[in-house]
Amino acid sequence: MPSPYRELKERAWVANQEIPKRGLSIYTFGNVSALDAARGVFAIKASGVAYEKLTPDDLVVVDLEGEIVEGKLRPSSDTKTHLVLYRAWKSIGGVAHTHSTYATGWAQARLPIPLYGTTHADHLAEDVPCTALMSDQAVERDYEIETGNQIVECFKTRDPLHTPMVLVAGHAPFTWGETPEQAVYNAVVLEELARMAFVTRTLDPAAARLPDRLTRKHFERKHGKNAYYGQRK
Repeated sequence: MPSPYRELKERAWVANQEIPKRGLSIYTFGNVSALDAARGVFAIKASGVAYEKLTPDDLVVVDLEGEIVEGKLRPSSDTKTHLVLYRAWKSIGGVAHTHSTYATGWAQARLPIPLYGTTHADHLAEDVPCTALMSDQAVERDYEIETGNQIVECFKTRDPLHTPMVLVAGHAPFTWGETPEQAVYNAVVLEELARMAFVTRTLDPAAARLPDRLTRKHFERKHGKNAYYGQRK
């Protein structure tokens, strides 16, 4: 009997294949999940399975209570982090977690990624935020849930769709979007912003931030109510 979640699992599988294809992680690092909000479930990569060996059947379907609905393998060890984000933000439909080199470097340095130029401003109107470092007490609790809580706490005054990415201090990046495809797209963008910022700071450690007027112009022309970038549907 075919799985009722076949389409969801295939969509999540395709999104996961983008991680190594785009050079965002090696071996088994990272994962992507795809949400079916109507059914209250998401499909996520199986834990410890290399991308080149991963099949759609290896994706695990989990409900929003954290219970496995379908799957013969254990889900990603980051499943509870994805769960926290889905429960906190009803506007998102996909989450990606990578260990991409430059973004992870900024995360390990526990630094936000400064908004130096218009490429950054085309995608978000602030620095890429970095969470606080997890406390010893939180580490001793449910680590993956606490990682999600760190991210949600960091976004108490932010719109997660206006800033669809974060660095988890000492760890690595998470990104998200209205779809799993957008979550992966944002992971690719984040790595490029991280690399550009690293180059900028290396060339000039005192490099100035992009002026606010240029930031607003570039962000609003793509994301504002009067946006004019791209083609009209």
